[in-house]
Amino acid sequence: MTRSTKRPKNLSLDPEAIARGERYSKLHGTNLSRLVSDFLRSLPLGGAPRPRSPAVRRLRGIAVSRAGKRTVGRVDYREHLYRKYTGK
Repeated sequence: MTRSTKRPKNLSLDPEAIARGERYSKLHGTNLSRLVSDFLRSLPLGGAPRPRSPAVRRLRGIAVSRAGKRTVGRVDYREHLYRKYTGK
């Protein structure tokens, strides 16, 4: 990977976020500029979605409620637990 020339950029950041980033950087042997640069470089720019892990691909779409809805909500889950642990 070729390295481009660095250019300064002023950022307005929350002081608490800066302090947290500095602590993280110190713990991981890097600096805040590298941390921010690595984060920005990792952002997706659209296009194809990131590939899902095999486990996530297997689980996708299995949560279907009795009513045939594609998503299962909190109420559905509570009903499931009630039936499971009360035998009803």
